[in-house]
Amino acid sequence: MTSSGYATERETTEGRVFTVTGGDWDTVTGSIDPLSNEKIVVNMGPQHPSTHGVLRLVLELEGETVTEARAVVGYLHTGIEKNLEYRNWTQGTTFVTRADYLAPLFNEAGYVLGVEKLLGITDQITERAQTIRVLFMELNRISSHLVWLATAGMEIGAISMMLYGFREREYILDIFEETTGLRMNHAYFRPGGVAQDIPDSAIKKIRDFLVYMPKKLKEYEDLLSGQIIWQQRTQGVAVLDVTGCLALGVTGPVLRSAGLAWDLRKTMPYCGYENYEFDVPTATTADVWGRYQVRMAEMRESLKIVEQALDRLKPGPIFVADKKIAWPAQLAVGVDGLGNSLEHVAKIMGQSMESLIHHFKLVTEGFRVPPGQVYIGIEHPRGELGVHVVSDGGTHPYRVHMRDPSFVNLQSIPAMAEGALIADVIAGGASLDPVMGGCDR
Repeated sequence: MTSSGYATERETTEGRVFTVTGGDWDTVTGSIDPLSNEKIVVNMGPQHPSTHGVLRLVLELEGETVTEARAVVGYLHTGIEKNLEYRNWTQGTTFVTRADYLAPLFNEAGYVLGVEKLLGITDQITERAQTIRVLFMELNRISSHLVWLATAGMEIGAISMMLYGFREREYILDIFEETTGLRMNHAYFRPGGVAQDIPDSAIKKIRDFLVYMPKKLKEYEDLLSGQIIWQQRTQGVAVLDVTGCLALGVTGPVLRSAGLAWDLRKTMPYCGYENYEFDVPTATTADVWGRYQVRMAEMRESLKIVEQALDRLKPGPIFVADKKIAWPAQLAVGVDGLGNSLEHVAKIMGQSMESLIHHFKLVTEGFRVPPGQVYIGIEHPRGELGVHVVSDGGTHPYRVHMRDPSFVNLQSIPAMAEGALIADVIAGGASLDPVMGGCDR
């Protein structure tokens, strides 16, 4: 039998048994080494406002210093990947778009590029469809970084930044709504092209945004960059150098803030990115300040790409010509603003029974994808988004797995947090820009 300051204990066949009794306070505290046992374990999250969704961090503290940090994920698991196996290939876009809900168009892009590669139609995607994809992905990159700047600013104390970031993001969401019908979760990118063409009114809004947004970025920097509190909360905080990033598989702005200019739009181009002029911003500080600088510069580079995409937007089809794949998307809207035009319905119903049957089969059953598997990597606002798509030759995916950058980047929390103050866990975690919908899926 042994004794500690709190209770006597003995080993039994059922395990260790403690006998808890009252005791003199001096006796209890006298047997504890105050240096080694002044530790508390706290849960930060999953309902904490600064954990960017339902992330749980289990922190072991000595005073305000973090001695151990563990990230616990899975609270936002939605079964997206499994659900894809029970839907046809086109319906899959409505699921993947809901993974990382701040960058839905990137989820869609990774998925449809994989399906198109399996179909062997990558080279048949029209120039207009590719240009629209690039245009909307870069707008989405800006809107995602604005949410990061808004929420990270608020968590470090710059509450005004929260208001301004969401104000500008609304402008982009209005453009998305005007084109796709939805502010988020668009299911706009489809295998073979995009669901519908971009209206002239949205193009005008984008051109207005290109004039408006650079001034706002300057305002953000005037507000934050020279602010002594912002500098002290970000400079030298949550350092993760290139070696650490590569060891943990960290990509995106966090890796580029450590000095490595790794951007899949440049290193492994897709959607015609090789035809656009833009730089890959980097920093050398490898801290929260560097990640802030990189994301601010990336928004400016995205504006350059958006402007080039608008200039390249020539009239033409937005879907592949193969009617075995293309949904009948080029439909005129009826006079009531709903559904298909009567002329189109009359043509299908009255003139061509074959096209009616084909339409019915294509919409209800879907097209077949040849057996095989592909991996597609794209440059998501948070890093490399990888989509592994497997087909067994049927009308549904056999398996789809997403390598979400939020999930991988969260591995770096212990490396950045342990040995630092608890306040720096907030700044460091925010600088990763994790979105738990993508992490947990």
